[in-house]
Amino acid sequence: MYREITVLLRNKLFITPTLATVIGTFVVITAAAILIIQAMTSERVIRQLGGSLVDLGMDTSEAAFAEQLHAVTETANYTRASWESSELSFDDPDHLVGYIYGALAPQDRVSFMVMVNSEGKGVDVDRGDADGDILGGDVDLAADIPSLTPILEQAAGRRDPFWSEPLYMPTRKHTYFIYTHPLYSEDTYRGSFLIGMSLERISDITWSISTDDITVFLMKEKSEEVVAHPMLEDHFEELNAEAPLLHVSQISDFFLSDFSSLQIVDNEDYNIPEGMELRAGLDNDGSKRFIIIEHENDNLKGLPARIGIHFPAEFLDQPLQQLLIAIVVGLVLLVVSLLGAIMLARRIAKPIRRAAAAATDVADLNLESVEPLPSSIIRELDDLSSGFNSMVGGLKAFNRYVPRTLVQKLLSEGRADVLPEEREVAVLFTDIAGFTSVSEGMSASETAAFVNHHLSLLGAEITKLDGTIDKYVGDSVMAFWGAPDHLDNPAQPAARAALAMAAAIRADNVERTKRNEPPVRVRIGLHMGPLIVGDIGAPARVNYTVIGDTVNAAARLENLGKEIDPDADVIILASGEIARGLDAKIRQQPIGPQMVKGKSEPIDVVRLLPD
Repeated sequence: MYREITVLLRNKLFITPTLATVIGTFVVITAAAILIIQAMTSERVIRQLGGSLVDLGMDTSEAAFAEQLHAVTETANYTRASWESSELSFDDPDHLVGYIYGALAPQDRVSFMVMVNSEGKGVDVDRGDADGDILGGDVDLAADIPSLTPILEQAAGRRDPFWSEPLYMPTRKHTYFIYTHPLYSEDTYRGSFLIGMSLERISDITWSISTDDITVFLMKEKSEEVVAHPMLEDHFEELNAEAPLLHVSQISDFFLSDFSSLQIVDNEDYNIPEGMELRAGLDNDGSKRFIIIEHENDNLKGLPARIGIHFPAEFLDQPLQQLLIAIVVGLVLLVVSLLGAIMLARRIAKPIRRAAAAATDVADLNLESVEPLPSSIIRELDDLSSGFNSMVGGLKAFNRYVPRTLVQKLLSEGRADVLPEEREVAVLFTDIAGFTSVSEGMSASETAAFVNHHLSLLGAEITKLDGTIDKYVGDSVMAFWGAPDHLDNPAQPAARAALAMAAAIRADNVERTKRNEPPVRVRIGLHMGPLIVGDIGAPARVNYTVIGDTVNAAARLENLGKEIDPDADVIILASGEIARGLDAKIRQQPIGPQMVKGKSEPIDVVRLLPD
């Protein structure tokens, strides 16, 4: 008996007959079960299934709004945190405007962002007209946007962020909802960060997710006033300070405008969850429609609105005749499916075998050895092949932007999702001195080629010494040592990499001189200290990076090079923390304590001297 089991385990099943048998069996079991269930169910069950689909549609609509509102609240929270950490200041309005430009640009549903102090003075960045231009500059709420002054006064009395009631702004002739985050220093109110969303831009969301049959809208909580609707744009001119929102009866949606007289339907008849209201009525062509509206929604991030949709009644009232037709069609499909099971198994087997082998190479990131999967006459299999090939092509391109060595290290350690932690890390910054003059007279393609060549020289030296390239910013490089690998002394490889860069730059300058090209002068800054390292970013996109004051100090040391020796071909400035971790083979020239921007205490600086 034991021998028979062992032989059976060793004799693996072939994919083609196995798939044919398994697919055929599951087709028969699944189709038969579905047909039996359909034959035994009633029209009420069909309606309940339709109710589940409508519930799913409500969830989808909710997700579309929640995504936009989440971006608003997260931007406000991040801005408040940046302000509290002194990264933002009312004393530097140019920096504030630049920051808000970056925050507003990707949020196309946001109309404007304003950051003002307790006196109502600060900066305003506005998306502008329909041409998409973003405008920004200084602002005084009392003089420029007086309608926002009451919100500022309201913020002074609370700490938590909040959504305003609908606010009609006469200067803009439009109604807005304002998300406000008060800014405090300890217990003292210092100002507010305000994000405005217009009815027009909120209505754009309803327009994008509505269809010919399904209309999505927002109503104000505990009211029949309309916050957003695909047809609301036809009535913007009717808004005013006394009526910042329009009543549902004023909207040119025939069915919705009769909301108050629509018949309320028992939710249990269609398996509609509690917390929603179901109504029914007739459209202008006499066809029956349903409307579902939520009583309230916590996922709208505090926006005083509730989601509603209306749709044709047949979405819920599927007739019994359609059920019988479905049974007949199911029987036919069952026969056809059984006949096609073996053919399908044959077609599936070949690309699956090749895909299994290729997937192993992909898992090891050996993308160059992956052969393209062949096409197939079966659409799904052809999609599998083309999708797999596209995936491999995308991963190859992805490897150009994400350090392969970093990914392999994280995967080998079983740390694909890296929670932020504190590490002792050495950070390196580089920058080309006088980049403008070096690139003067170059075309765009020549400038790109020059920068790519320069970054390749530096990146190669970082990789040789197991550093992690955090990012390229124009002609600059940021890298670090001590993560993801733990290093007892990250200062040593960081300094050796900086010296190797100096040697590479000098060797390259020799070649440039032979070509009658100006030499490249480079500044390098090094600092070591505790940093937060790990996956940092939004849920949809993260970077494995480091954050903390050590990064700023390294950048300041690089910039300090222009003051210490502005004519040097390569100058490497390191902090005392770096210098104390270096061996005697690395020559050092003490510079002494230096004050750098953003630090209240001087940094002990040394210059590393190449051989």
